[in-house]
Amino acid sequence: MNLKIKFMVGFLLTSTLGTVEISAQNMPLVQTKYTADSAPMVYNDTVYLYTTHDEDTANGFEMYDWLLYTSTDMVNWTDHGAVASTKDFVWRTRDNGAWAMHVIARNGKFYMYCPLHGHGIGVLVSDTPYGPFKDPIGKPIVWDKSNWYDIDPSVWIDDDGQAYMYWGNPYTYYARLNDDMVTLKDSVVRLPYHIEHYQEGPWFYKRKGHYYLAFASTCCPEAIGYAMSESPTGPWTSKGYIMRPTDRSRGNHPGIIDYKGHSYVFGLNYDIMHLQTMEHHERRSVSASEITYNADGTIQEVPYWLDQQPLKQLEYLNPYRRVEAETMNWGYGLKTEKLADGRGIAVTNIDDGEYIRLRGVDFGKKGARRFIASVAATYEGTIELRLDGEKNKPVGLLHVKATGGTDRFQEMTCKVKKAKGVHDLYLCFKKNAGKDDMKFDYWKMK
Repeated sequence: MNLKIKFMVGFLLTSTLGTVEISAQNMPLVQTKYTADSAPMVYNDTVYLYTTHDEDTANGFEMYDWLLYTSTDMVNWTDHGAVASTKDFVWRTRDNGAWAMHVIARNGKFYMYCPLHGHGIGVLVSDTPYGPFKDPIGKPIVWDKSNWYDIDPSVWIDDDGQAYMYWGNPYTYYARLNDDMVTLKDSVVRLPYHIEHYQEGPWFYKRKGHYYLAFASTCCPEAIGYAMSESPTGPWTSKGYIMRPTDRSRGNHPGIIDYKGHSYVFGLNYDIMHLQTMEHHERRSVSASEITYNADGTIQEVPYWLDQQPLKQLEYLNPYRRVEAETMNWGYGLKTEKLADGRGIAVTNIDDGEYIRLRGVDFGKKGARRFIASVAATYEGTIELRLDGEKNKPVGLLHVKATGGTDRFQEMTCKVKKAKGVHDLYLCFKKNAGKDDMKFDYWKMK
């Protein structure tokens, strides 16, 4: 791959304009929205990545809903849009404040623990990881009205079935949950000591007999620190950093999982925003890195996201099944939105020259012969299929016909030649009309 994007690299080298090769860096997982405060959950062989959502025009924290992305290969992510918002809590008095949540599965239900900044921590429940999520108790599960410390919940169910919730900034709190997962078993406990480097965003889990509490370290800039214990309630011993603080990013917020024999830490940065401006705004993006545990359970440090190679793809993408257009490895400049008729999510805001990149598409030995796409358009345009680079020779040209409106989707098809084996696939948009004149729903090969 040879994709290059010009942007200011003051946070990397100097304050002058320069170029960066995206393919050689571990860029954020999502580029179509600003995402933060990752809460990954592994369920049924899929990673469900819940995130908070910074508005495109945000200066400070403007956060109204929670988003969901899924992946089975850790490099191509499918956008499922907003699955919950502050409006799901009728007792809240302000809409802004959808801060870092956590989702966990138990007994066929999915519980989302949501801080509403200044209103404590609420809980939502769903029958599926995609929602809809509903408030089962009509009040906060935790709310100390004397302060605004009740943020960033993290829940883990121990081997004996007891569930614990940790949270807090600048202090660390925990409580035991009842089996119903929506009420406390006993009173809230505030740790009587300060864990070195702890600021906020605890991520509580157990692995191979060790309990871990990862967290955003002392601000600012925030790093990812962690502590370990032999008990779910401590005492906690600081073990240093998973990722050290750097002036290249002001904030961080960890989420840690094991998946398909690998371990990953998720965090946040401002690297997508920095493609446009070095002026600071709260417009963050989620990244991930593979991590390694030592024999004693401690975690090896990882460098800053941009200093790492891209994540390894765990399985190839099958192009002969329906692939949602909002599944992508890279889609900078594009947007996604939920369709009003319940069709799901579509790619929008399509400008001439933009593209969707998918990593590791397996066309097989025989190769693809036809490309089929569901598109709605008010004007004609073209989707060019290219392999391994957005400037390489097209292997297919889909002529997009006007369908009578961006709410009228039609399947369109074109021939594909010389698409065999495993390649990165680029769906390149070429059109003369405006950016709001096309919506892209799904595609597949034959």
